[in-house]
Amino acid sequence: MAELGVNIDHVATVRQARKTNEPDPVWAAAAAELGGADGITVHLREDRRHIQDRDLQVLRETVAAKLNLEMACEEEIVQIACRTRPQQATLVPERREEVTTEGGLDVLARRDRVAEVVRRLQEAGIVASLFLDPDPRQIETAADLGADAVELHTGQYALASPGAARQRELDVLRAAAKQVCQCGLVLHAGHGLTYHNVRPIARIDGMTELNIGHGIIARAILVGITEAVREMKRLIV
Repeated sequence: MAELGVNIDHVATVRQARKTNEPDPVWAAAAAELGGADGITVHLREDRRHIQDRDLQVLRETVAAKLNLEMACEEEIVQIACRTRPQQATLVPERREEVTTEGGLDVLARRDRVAEVVRRLQEAGIVASLFLDPDPRQIETAADLGADAVELHTGQYALASPGAARQRELDVLRAAAKQVCQCGLVLHAGHGLTYHNVRPIARIDGMTELNIGHGIIARAILVGITEAVREMKRLIV
């Protein structure tokens, strides 16, 4: 059964819209854990558009489940990660103009830098995961670089229309998942997953962790975070 990591970035986005102190993502994390979240995921972006340094520090001190930090390979963020020491860090691409992460990290193009960051994270006792498109070359390189885990980017699957198009994307993800496991890496997945499309991803052989943010927080507006997490947990068992 896959574990559920709940991304609470959007709670911080609402707060930052008014530059005030609520809603507090720390409270959201506690509510998510009450609903059964196995982990809390936050992305400390270089531009600090949602999660702030204070949030990461307080979450590290208060989250009882696993804390997963999504991060770019920028030196400032690497230093913060190594100092804060979340249980896991997931390296992602980052562009200032994007609304959200638009694709997987290109480890082929940034091989040396990614290798250095992976090494530094691991030396700090942090599990190093790479957020990758389901591309065999990227997965092979991730294994070569000594990463601990790969989170497969499920965005194309989520965007595909139900039916043949979505099935094709699911087949691509299943093949990539098999390769991840054969390479000895821990298998994660995330991006664009909702209550309507998550089950086939959760049932992929070897799936260990799903990281879901927007779908859960959108549902939480109607039913509350604790219940929204409970509903997602029921779908992925």
